[in-house]
Amino acid sequence: MKPFKTFLWEFWLFGLKQASASLFGGFLLLIILITEYWYPIGEYLYRYDFLLLCAIGFQISLLLFRLEKLREAVVILVFHVVATGMELFKTSDAIQSWSYPGDFRIGIGNVPLFAGFMYSAVGSYLARVSRLFEFRYNYYPPQKWAILFVIAIYVNFFTHHFFYDARTPLLIGSVILFGTSWVHFRMDREHRRMPLLIGCLLVALFIWFAENIATYCRIWVYPSQHGSWEMVPFSKLVAWYLLMLLSFVLVNIVNKPELIRAGSEK
Repeated sequence: MKPFKTFLWEFWLFGLKQASASLFGGFLLLIILITEYWYPIGEYLYRYDFLLLCAIGFQISLLLFRLEKLREAVVILVFHVVATGMELFKTSDAIQSWSYPGDFRIGIGNVPLFAGFMYSAVGSYLARVSRLFEFRYNYYPPQKWAILFVIAIYVNFFTHHFFYDARTPLLIGSVILFGTSWVHFRMDREHRRMPLLIGCLLVALFIWFAENIATYCRIWVYPSQHGSWEMVPFSKLVAWYLLMLLSFVLVNIVNKPELIRAGSEK
């Protein structure tokens, strides 16, 4: 009976810690949903600009109430810069992979500045979940190879529009480089473990669900969604999976990963 009670207790703690790690992303989704159905000040303040102010205000609140560390805020800033660069390219008139259908005053090109915070929510989650669960790794690849690999991922997000789409080689490369990597995480007393790639895939699946909510609320839309909303293709999960690997490595550049001996869980 004791193992079952331990399971229930750790399952409860797992949910609490996940909810805490998702504070920023959950807040953004909540505000997106509310403003989709009720936003009475649209003629005075554009929705995207309001969402930007909400994101900044919430971020400051997390720091003031010490729910987030300064180092985690640095991760969010890095994500915002990296994501905005990709957004500018993807939404350009020449590419138009997706678009932002509403008006805004605070933005660059076709991109409202709020857009970067949606990627920052991913960075916030990974930074916070790493701390709350006390992530440790074994069989983690050398940092220089991990960085070179995610640079290739980021570059392919741009170059696949003009040259060969390297997603398949990148998927194979992810298995070669990270296939033996395990992430160890602690709910209570003991560390449990999970293959790093499985963790990336599960988080990517969650983001895909969140993306469907965001596109339904017309925060951004894909070309096939201009007439009427339809579910985001499941194939987008591949892009999110690769982005999650990039995100893990970015977080581990700012927060140096704690490495443990192979097979150790203590």
